Amino acid sequence: MYIDGETLFKIAGIGLAVAFLYTVLEQAGKKDYAQWLAFFGAMYVLYIVIQALGDFFEAVRSILMFYE
Repeated sequence: MYIDGETLFKIAGIGLAVAFLYTVLEQAGKKDYAQWLAFFGAMYVLYIVIQALGDFFEAVRSILMFYE
């Protein structure tokens, strides 16, 4: 009932990559692209978190069905 290390490292890696690319794009004068990159990066991380929550609730449901 925990988030494994792989998921945490994936989220951290996405965050570092997006932060680096955001800085590069902003310095290059492409602020619009940088904002879109940050938006899509956040949406992807949200997708990962929602999947992890779905797995968690499925595990809870299977445990509760076990006791019926």
